[in-house]
Amino acid sequence: MMNVRKNFDKNLQQLQNKMMEMNALTVSAFEKAFTAFKTQDVELALRVIDEDTAIDNLDQEINQLAVWLIAKEQPFATDLRRIIASLKITSDIERIADFAVNIAKATAKIGKTESLINITSLEKMNEVSLDMLKKAVTAFIDGNMELAKEVAALDDQVDDAYAVTYKSITEYLRTHPEETTQLVQLLFINRFLERTADHITNIAESAAYLIKGQIYDLNQ
Repeated sequence: MMNVRKNFDKNLQQLQNKMMEMNALTVSAFEKAFTAFKTQDVELALRVIDEDTAIDNLDQEINQLAVWLIAKEQPFATDLRRIIASLKITSDIERIADFAVNIAKATAKIGKTESLINITSLEKMNEVSLDMLKKAVTAFIDGNMELAKEVAALDDQVDDAYAVTYKSITEYLRTHPEETTQLVQLLFINRFLERTADHITNIAESAAYLIKGQIYDLNQ
């Protein structure tokens, strides 16, 4: 019986390790995508798009391992909670990686036109989002409820910056219609960052679910 448990713990640890690897790749993709956007480095943007395959592959591996663990090991309630939370978090990480790709694609569309990033709060949104992601995943790994709650508070900052940026871009668009192509892409990036923060909040909620043993809405 002890050996069975030891084996199960090893597999559960492997699931968590894969999730951490996927998260590290996603953080890296996001940092690269935003750097490409900020410095108008189209080559770097295209590399982010290419490298997304590795993240998708890990996503599939995690799903298969989780299904296998549930089917074969018939885990206890607490273990089952961890597996389900891991699956939910992996799904959110995969969506965040997709937003990194979307930012990279928008960067390629903007090209080398003079950047209008200064009329936005996109840099702040990106910084806060990366901070949120690190905190949310740590909250899950360490079972830290305080960190999970901090993520929800930071999400409000991103929402506020999203509203300010949307307003400044649309106002600028009225007086500079010749900049439409870039401004539309900036509106997209604003939306991608806002959605990213929402998915990170989901990760924090999955962490809270694991810690508290019940569905937990951090936006209350």
